[in-house]
Amino acid sequence: MKKIDLKGAVVAFGLTWAIAMLFIGWVAIFGWGIRVVDILSSLYIGFAPTFIGGIIGAVWGFFDGAIGAAIFVLLYNAMVKE
Repeated sequence: MKKIDLKGAVVAFGLTWAIAMLFIGWVAIFGWGIRVVDILSSLYIGFAPTFIGGIIGAVWGFFDGAIGAAIFVLLYNAMVKE
């Protein structure tokens, strides 16, 4: 099996989670997914169903996704035999 590129995975997962958080925050402005935003706002300070709140959530999401990807890739690469 092949090892996963750490830098590529960190950027990809970070951007994916950031876009998801931005979308969730902005969609909640229209009343959809308010409970999801309420739950996630307990983890991400400043995340709210507003334009700026969505951007704040995206920043938090990027770092959260990047850290999660780094942990996953480091564990995966440590266990895989090339």
